[in-house]
Amino acid sequence: MLVTTDAELAVEGLVRLLTLREVGTAHIAVSDAPETDTEMGDSEAQVFIGASEKQPHGRVFGGQVLAQGVMAAGLTLDLTPDATPRPIHSLHAYFMRPGDDTQPIRFAVERMMDGNSFSTRRVHAIQHGRPILAMSASFQERAEGMEHQDPMPSAPDPRGLTELSVALGDLMDRQGIVDERAEHHLARLRKRAIRQYPVGSVDPREPATRSSRYQLWMRAAASLPDDQLLTSAILAYASDFQMLTPSLRNHGVTFFDPRLRVASLDHAMWFHRDASLSDWLLFDLESPSAQSGRALGRGTVWTEDGRLVASLAQEGMTRLKA
Repeated sequence: MLVTTDAELAVEGLVRLLTLREVGTAHIAVSDAPETDTEMGDSEAQVFIGASEKQPHGRVFGGQVLAQGVMAAGLTLDLTPDATPRPIHSLHAYFMRPGDDTQPIRFAVERMMDGNSFSTRRVHAIQHGRPILAMSASFQERAEGMEHQDPMPSAPDPRGLTELSVALGDLMDRQGIVDERAEHHLARLRKRAIRQYPVGSVDPREPATRSSRYQLWMRAAASLPDDQLLTSAILAYASDFQMLTPSLRNHGVTFFDPRLRVASLDHAMWFHRDASLSDWLLFDLESPSAQSGRALGRGTVWTEDGRLVASLAQEGMTRLKA
């Protein structure tokens, strides 16, 4: 009899979360336009529906909506057996409203352009009749051309590092922290399909960690399916875990701080080379600026053997209430 481990169940749950169902089409029309204005035109969107992952705070995790948006956009490409694959190469998204994790999300995808080698899609994630995220995504057939990359930053072997939930639990035990919200967060981390292994201390209040740079390795808890679109979506999912952490560490603030109010505002991602979170990936993150209650995070993602996989950028709200 086959026995399914908790890690395998977590990965299966993530794959189910990113498996969308097509439910029809939506007509998009321009109202109140002059009759002579034929430039605007009308369009049709394919509509998909996806589940929401429960969160302790009741709001949908932004990485989930990003990943489901990637899946929805990719499902509108030509999927015939003889079609040349067009992997995603970039996405640009705005988070507009908090999502409700008790409700499913509908994704309306407009086919903006299908050219000789590029395809562009516009995606709106909708709940309660209002968009919670707007995203543009571009896909490209693989092509030969000039190629270069920066050298990989130095980082320790991930196999000698402590998993994030364990490191945070140890920190709470050492400092006698009793926090119900933090306990809920740790419980979620332990059940996640993607495991995180931070480099260095997880306590930003230590002087040595007061830096606007942060590294961590990530890897799936169990093997992931070999599917190009799903692989890209899972990388987008994981890319939203820690983008604001470098800014908070620079100011000695933890995510458990009761004064802290954080939210992702926008997210951009460029996919450079193939890689899967079935293997170790290094996330090298930094925050070059924080101002006006907003912080900018930037980062790169690397394979163990030094290939640059993706580049990331995100701005988020980081407010400290008195």
